[in-house]
Amino acid sequence: HVQLVESGGGSVQAGGSLRLSCAASGYTGSDYCMAWFRQAPGKEREVVAGIDSSGSTSYADSVRGRFTISRDNAKNTLYLQLDSLSTEDTATYYCARVVDDYRGQGTQVTVS
Repeated sequence: HVQLVESGGGSVQAGGSLRLSCAASGYTGSDYCMAWFRQAPGKEREVVAGIDSSGSTSYADSVRGRFTISRDNAKNTLYLQLDSLSTEDTATYYCARVVDDYRGQGTQVTVS
């Protein structure tokens, strides 16, 4: 049974930081390309970061230099470090397995 569970969201002031986690179960996360995306009310989904099975990373221009994607293979967990947050980053953040877009339930990030 494949499952992705995000956590770590919350409310933070502009300029602050958060660390999101995505715990995978039912498969080995490091074998797959994984991504974080976000969606705000009334806006289209935006993929913000990705990491492939070799550990290579990519970022949307809107977050490059502020967000960092990483994974802990021993814990089968994906992370997204969010720094220098702005109100524009307010959204629900999801982790997803790229090959089939399997995603978790999301975690809310609110920046004020």
